[in-house]
Amino acid sequence: MASDSAFTHYLIEQLQWVGPVKCRRMFGGYGVFLEGLMFGLVFENTLYLKVDTDSRQDFDALGLPPFTYARGAREVALSYYQTPDEALDDTEILLVWANRAYVAAMRCAAEKGKKRASGV
Repeated sequence: MASDSAFTHYLIEQLQWVGPVKCRRMFGGYGVFLEGLMFGLVFENTLYLKVDTDSRQDFDALGLPPFTYARGAREVALSYYQTPDEALDDTEILLVWANRAYVAAMRCAAEKGKKRASGV
């Protein structure tokens, strides 16, 4: 099996069609960024993509799990879900899912901005 860094390098090459995608080492894995927004997470040779309320059902419909980690005795799920296997084998499919994840990241960032502006 390829190392996380080799797998990440492969993904970043494929994702350049989305835009100038970069990765950064974080939390034992890699964050995948475009224009300063994190829209993906690579951990243990698995790509997880950002979801929000508008896109989560697409991942749920395919039975794809969220990224989780242990915090003490409990399991914490993040808003990043596993990418469909076929997307890793087909760049065109990967780009569709990656673009959707980036749009979800933009919506989440906009929502956070609204909450900060309103003092919530």
